[in-house]
Amino acid sequence: MLSQKLIELMNDQINKELYSSYLYVAISNYYKEQNLDGFSSWFLFQAKEELEHAEKFMKYLQEEEAKVILKTVEVKEFNFKDLKEPLTFQLAHEKYVTSLIETIYEEAVNTKNYKTQLFLNWFITEQAEEEDTAKELIRKYELLVENKTGNGLYQLDESLKSRK
Repeated sequence: MLSQKLIELMNDQINKELYSSYLYVAISNYYKEQNLDGFSSWFLFQAKEELEHAEKFMKYLQEEEAKVILKTVEVKEFNFKDLKEPLTFQLAHEKYVTSLIETIYEEAVNTKNYKTQLFLNWFITEQAEEEDTAKELIRKYELLVENKTGNGLYQLDESLKSRK
């Protein structure tokens, strides 16, 4: 059985995952406006993943016969100063999401809820991958674009189109 605090934390996490999806749609739109279809596609894929994360939390709460409470997703306008800023913003955001997952995990440990700990293990692994992927994208951008290697932006944009 889930503690009330775990239920609240998981409902908050659903909201944060939905916000993450919204954020990545906004970044996708930003890159589309810059005619960078690969970057746009890549972030749209990210947005769909975040929606799937929210669905996993909803399903888990439902299976545990806990009430799912959908909250308002705070809407914010994003104005990026350059092409790199959304990439660094993504990394900072993923680190924030990792801290949220860790807080839920800590509560599961404190309440000796082993089933929830097992459920959250997937998210711990996923967040490590998300952070690594964000770091790698920044490194590629710095190498190919900031080092002025000719058509590096085009090459990176084209490579991002292949994400499935």
